[in-house]
Amino acid sequence: MKVVAIPRFGGADVLEVMDLPVPESGPGEVAIDVAYAGANYAEILYRRGAVDVPLPFVPGIEVAGRVRALGEGVSGLEVGQPVAALTIVNSGGYAEVAVTDARLVVPAPEGVPLATAAALPSNSTTAILVWDRIARVRGDEVVLVHAAAGGVGSQLGQAARLLGAKRVVGTVGSPAKVEAAKAFGYDEVLLRGEFAERVGELTGGVGFDVIVDPVGGETRRASYEALANGGRLIAMGNASNGDDVSFGANELWFAGKAVMGFNLAAFSATHPEVVHAALARAADALAAGDLRVDVVDTLPLEQAAEAHRRIESGATTGKLVLEVAP
Repeated sequence: MKVVAIPRFGGADVLEVMDLPVPESGPGEVAIDVAYAGANYAEILYRRGAVDVPLPFVPGIEVAGRVRALGEGVSGLEVGQPVAALTIVNSGGYAEVAVTDARLVVPAPEGVPLATAAALPSNSTTAILVWDRIARVRGDEVVLVHAAAGGVGSQLGQAARLLGAKRVVGTVGSPAKVEAAKAFGYDEVLLRGEFAERVGELTGGVGFDVIVDPVGGETRRASYEALANGGRLIAMGNASNGDDVSFGANELWFAGKAVMGFNLAAFSATHPEVVHAALARAADALAAGDLRVDVVDTLPLEQAAEAHRRIESGATTGKLVLEVAP
């Protein structure tokens, strides 16, 4: 089968089209004929060598396509059925065939094109889990999301609204992204460099109840300072490639704040049933029109390097999808 693989760590140009053996589904697994694969920042981290993986490595954390084969013990799915799936635990989505845990697969949302369905599993599932399972947002809370116009940011704003947050504020890195972010459920969108000086105005002087930070570096420390007593900072990325930020236990104790991390790959490996429920909830919301997924462009699988360059540039809004075998 045709794949795009990482033969060595480095820049986008290292990505290479290869022929590899077709994987087979084992017990509890599903093999999928991939139509489309989502392109994500996580795959860039694999390519850079931020995660220790054997080479050549086939990235790709989410796909949509049709069920090719069912492993022993799998029920509730049928061969030929359109599905959306997380391939995040072992990756492998940049390929004509991908295999994943059956608990990370759901029927494709009815009436939704497979290209859109491929953009759902990672970001939309993350958004549901962050608010419901990790931050446990309540209806009287004011929340803030950094990188609000990006793939996951576009879903976090909508999911916060869906799960009942009182007020949802977003930040973006450039003025060109403000209007794009406003379309994704945010009450207000401001430039990232402005949020710290407007905390009092935006929160009635008490600070944010939850801040979700995929940016890292200086933004992470400023976000911690912007929390209310009882506030939660959710660290889920380091797109800025900034230095790590530490928080001492006594500091958290005296401030009455919490800092939590969320990693969808690790959580999917240890809590697949919980992830399945969140993925199914996101698929239902997409089918019902309560959640919007914007696929801004579709590129052939062979142009995965171009997708990576666009994501790394920070200029993209919404989601890029790779066309494998539509």
